[in-house]
Amino acid sequence: MARIRHVALMTKDTHKLAEFYKSTFGLHEVMRRDKPNGAVYLSDGHINVAILPNEAVEGHQVPDGIHHFGFHVEDVDAAAQSALQNGATQGRSAVPVDGRYAEAYIKDPAGQRVDLSKAGWKV
Repeated sequence: MARIRHVALMTKDTHKLAEFYKSTFGLHEVMRRDKPNGAVYLSDGHINVAILPNEAVEGHQVPDGIHHFGFHVEDVDAAAQSALQNGATQGRSAVPVDGRYAEAYIKDPAGQRVDLSKAGWKV
């Protein structure tokens, strides 16, 4: 069974929101992008929470809140193929870089992004 191991939140102030989750719920920081308002990755030891900057792209800004979530799977290609057969649409496949751990993502039938990773996320 695949396991949900990653949730990404969008916000205008990544450091402030990360501090809230650390102070309020005791999450620990596993990584931080070294730039102003850079992404901050937190964990409770089981689930990785990415606090991502919500910056307008080409004049379009998404609402603050959940951006995507991710499943830790045994076989990324098989999981993506199964998702496509069950009504998902193709997202992308790529080698993880710069602290991003998903090897691929699909979009579920409602359009929600779902990351797929064999390597998993730092917890």
